[in-house]
Amino acid sequence: MNAPQKFHDSTPAAEKMYTDLPRPPVFATVGEERLHRKQRLAASFRLFSKFGFDEGVVGHITARDPEFTDTFWVNPFGMHFSLIKASDLIRVGHDGKVVEGNRPVNAAAFAIHSRVHAARPDSVGAAHSHSTYGRAFAALGRKLDPISQDVCAFYNDHALYDDYGGVAVDLDEGQQIAKALGPHKAAILQNHGLLTVGQTVDEAAWWFITMDRSCQVQLMAEAAAAYSGQKLKMISEKSAQQAYQIVGSSFSGWFQFQSLYARILKEQPDFLD
Repeated sequence: MNAPQKFHDSTPAAEKMYTDLPRPPVFATVGEERLHRKQRLAASFRLFSKFGFDEGVVGHITARDPEFTDTFWVNPFGMHFSLIKASDLIRVGHDGKVVEGNRPVNAAAFAIHSRVHAARPDSVGAAHSHSTYGRAFAALGRKLDPISQDVCAFYNDHALYDDYGGVAVDLDEGQQIAKALGPHKAAILQNHGLLTVGQTVDEAAWWFITMDRSCQVQLMAEAAAAYSGQKLKMISEKSAQQAYQIVGSSFSGWFQFQSLYARILKEQPDFLD
């Protein structure tokens, strides 16, 4: 039986905030854990569709397999996010070979996610899509500023990849992205979009959702500031760090996803199949 999950970045502030709350489930078998990850992955695709992160055929979310850890589950190339079920997912090795399933794999999904999962053994989940606000902010070639409590989840914990090398269809581009990501939970890919990782699929999906919203907020705030001639008010380093320890913890990422999961489960329960 698996032991209860201990998040790597748990802090006293986070523990105080989240005392007596539900925790990630414990599984009796690896098969149960695999099904859980696949269902959370399918739910994440449904949620990404609802949030508008589903333009064309781009975008991918992955979940490392709990038994064969050098493989990951990913969406079939060309299948709309709003239609994906757990049974539609395919398992791919870090060598690019499909291990389970008979659908095509997005070359970019393999190039990016195989390198990220290989470089980050702590990353169970990874998410990348071409969201509108993520792309817009990525065109600025800079990181997010601490202008709100929510964005403090990424305070000193996101990277900038500023060497866009074209569509990521080979391992070299994926390797460079993984290198730029480093130990952080997220990266802004200049001229491309956003990338997030997490110790659970839930966490990775939540970081993407809230990071895209943070991009939207900063774009709006900077536009308003430019119009009014005022400067944005930054959160102090001390306060941003305190907020980060609470809203930026792995448990916080997992926990904040749970209400979204409950929502999509009620609205579209067929993703469990």
